[in-house]
Amino acid sequence: MGALLTLCSLSAHADITLNLKDADISTLIATVSEVTGKNFIVDARVKGKVTVISSSPMRDDSLYETFLAVLAVNGFAAIPSGDTIKIIPEATAKQEGSGQFGTRARLPIDEVVTHVFQLQNINAAQLVPILRVLVPQWGHLAAYQPSNSLIITDRAANVARIARIIEQMDQAGDREIQFIRLEHASASEVVRILTTMTQQDKQADPTNKAPLVIADERSNSILIAGDKADRARFLDIVTRLDIALPDGGTTQVVYLRHASAENLAPILEGYAQNTQQADGAAAAGKAPAASSRSSEGARVLADKDTNALIITAQPKEMRQIRDVIAQLDIRRAQVLVEAIIAEVSANKSNELGVDWAVYNDNRIASAGILNPNTLSALTTAGASSASTAQAALSAVGQGINIVGGRDGGKNGTTFGVLLKALKGSGDTNVLSTPTLVTLDNEEAKFSVGQEVPYQTGSFTNTGGLNGSVNPFQTVERKDVGLTLSVTPQISGESETIKLKLELEVSGIASGSAGTANLVTNKRTLSNVVGVENGQVLVIAGLIDDQINDQQSGVPLLSSIPLIGGLFKYRSINKTKQNLMLFIRPSILRKGEDADYYTRRKYDAVRQAQIDAATGAGPLLGTQRPVMEQLDQWIQQTPPTDQPATPLPERVEQHPDQVAGQLE
Repeated sequence: MGALLTLCSLSAHADITLNLKDADISTLIATVSEVTGKNFIVDARVKGKVTVISSSPMRDDSLYETFLAVLAVNGFAAIPSGDTIKIIPEATAKQEGSGQFGTRARLPIDEVVTHVFQLQNINAAQLVPILRVLVPQWGHLAAYQPSNSLIITDRAANVARIARIIEQMDQAGDREIQFIRLEHASASEVVRILTTMTQQDKQADPTNKAPLVIADERSNSILIAGDKADRARFLDIVTRLDIALPDGGTTQVVYLRHASAENLAPILEGYAQNTQQADGAAAAGKAPAASSRSSEGARVLADKDTNALIITAQPKEMRQIRDVIAQLDIRRAQVLVEAIIAEVSANKSNELGVDWAVYNDNRIASAGILNPNTLSALTTAGASSASTAQAALSAVGQGINIVGGRDGGKNGTTFGVLLKALKGSGDTNVLSTPTLVTLDNEEAKFSVGQEVPYQTGSFTNTGGLNGSVNPFQTVERKDVGLTLSVTPQISGESETIKLKLELEVSGIASGSAGTANLVTNKRTLSNVVGVENGQVLVIAGLIDDQINDQQSGVPLLSSIPLIGGLFKYRSINKTKQNLMLFIRPSILRKGEDADYYTRRKYDAVRQAQIDAATGAGPLLGTQRPVMEQLDQWIQQTPPTDQPATPLPERVEQHPDQVAGQLE
């Protein structure tokens, strides 16, 4: 196919008759550049055949507009860029930049332009879905909220059409907001009545634009947004409804979300009574008819089952009471309390004595060992040692030791003397590491121990048959063990926590037997401290001091002057136990805080299971169980949309089978 271009004149303003049939688009671009004198940069993706049929000559400016229309029909766009014009696909036109709509007196209708519309009376974001259908897919339409503006990139003709639509829509209307404060009626009840009326009007006339009505419970006010006529009609209705009732009281049911209805009811009643007395004192200097309040005042009842409050009060009192409820019915923060309860022992044991032993390479016998632990240690060590002397040295342990004697030969008997002086050391005993979570201002209690029977009385009944005697005892059980009680109180929005601590550690004294003469050792601590969120606090000083002195010796020989010490053994044990409490409270204000500490504890237990399973052989051919990861465990929710499968009649199932079905 070919192209036909008829030039009536080659002058600067020649009339041109353009007729093209299946001509290459590059030929058209070259012709327009030659006639109009414009410089074009052609994108490599601009390819194709074009057909233009013209019946009358046109000037160069009309030729350029026709050229732009041909590009638009074939999916291309001309973007001015300085002294040149870029011809690119429409899909990339908005990224390459474009002319500003309205900056020149007249733009070609098919030139790609960008324009910013500044709106005055309507929200720009609300116009985006309305105008989206008018902008082609390659174009751009967006709202800029800070300046309430619309940004549009499209061909000049379409931008001009959208500009006319925006001008008609961005008009100032008479829809305003009116604020009405009620004196007697309830705002929520009046809004309910007005909403019912607007719904009925909407059913009668679907095109009716009903006003918006909102209740502000805090100030007992109504906000009406609408046309002037609708506002006037609603104002008249509200005025007729806002009147004092003859009985002067209203009843409302308020469902609580966080607070306890039983605890809140007496507080609200006390508040209402104080308010009534204050209002009565203020009205004492006025006319008696100035107060329309009932003589009984407000009444607040609590429903435990639904955690709701039933309030009967005057409208003004009702607003005040609901105001107080809104401030008290809030979610309280929680406190995580981590504690370590330990006993630090300072044990000192001094042993001094002379033990006599007769031994050879094969056996050990005692001739004067006063400390039974020495013989036991020698016997045990000798059984696993090649030499009895080596066994004696290994059995002595730490301390100052002297081993001496006479060697009787290879298979002879050795007579030896062991002088022993040992000194023990202290240790630490962790009694418990509890972790408690409680609400702010609520007590948390941890207790571990046992119930011990105490004999409280012994009686003998001689009034039996034939003068028989029936003795009996009365026994009372008391808790013995460890008890920790914590009551945290968060100081407002700060990070300071007030802790009320009560710690008790009790136990049966050594040497107590039976139930008649039991002796209980008890150490208690009661304290109130202030600590920052996450800070570790230590409380110590409850010391239990015990001294145990034991002495043994050989009869007669141990009492001989000067040498009697060779036949004596004495042991002195002195024990000091210092009870220490380490405690760290952490505030949990959000669910994320609780999730963090829960995950930390869960992962610690799971890691302990993994460490126990690593390196250990299988038990009875099965692997040790390990808890799942916390995220996987949480995501496992039982199905609720499938009905449970009924069990067959008269068929008994094994418990393992039932458990498998539940899983």
